[in-house]
Amino acid sequence: MNRKAFSRINYGLFIVGAELDGKPQGCIVNSLHQVTSSMPFKFSLTVNKSNETFKAIEAKGSFAATVLAKDTPKDLINLFGYKSGRVVNKFDGFDVERDGAGNPYVKDHALARFSCKVVEKLDLGTYMLYIAETTEAEVLGEGPALTVDDFKNDGGSTPPTATVVRTLEGNEGWRCTICGYVAEKETLPDGYQCPICRANKDKFVKL
Repeated sequence: MNRKAFSRINYGLFIVGAELDGKPQGCIVNSLHQVTSSMPFKFSLTVNKSNETFKAIEAKGSFAATVLAKDTPKDLINLFGYKSGRVVNKFDGFDVERDGAGNPYVKDHALARFSCKVVEKLDLGTYMLYIAETTEAEVLGEGPALTVDDFKNDGGSTPPTATVVRTLEGNEGWRCTICGYVAEKETLPDGYQCPICRANKDKFVKL
């Protein structure tokens, strides 16, 4: 199987947020897709079970999602894509509002936002697939939306919280066996920890 074939598929980049024990959780995803065009509008969403956002969606039974603008700065993508909600509140310092279910969403660099209620789910092993009905929808800005190809062509690296991560050319790097994060490094320094799940160096395997 030629894994490079999958890199020919493009995806949008979104921020998904939900509340867990009164604290906002959120991450970057590229797995949000509209799957019906009649009422009730439905989306599918796949989330890695190692993410705090997964725990929040499981507890809340709903989530908010924003469509990111093409000019979204890398700092915002890296914050929600590489930092863990276990150690930092990613929403601090941004224009944050909550939907009718209490889920947080960042208005900065957002073109639209949706609120979704989970109605079905399918366990995919390390991931959970949700089918959710849209309960709210609002336009927040104008312009083209950000895609994975846009972000990578501008020098970005697909965040590991995105369900579908571009494979490395030549398969060079180290993969975390706990959450799947890929460190694009020749060697891992002593004391290295996964930026997503905080796993130690010995939990990484050479690609």
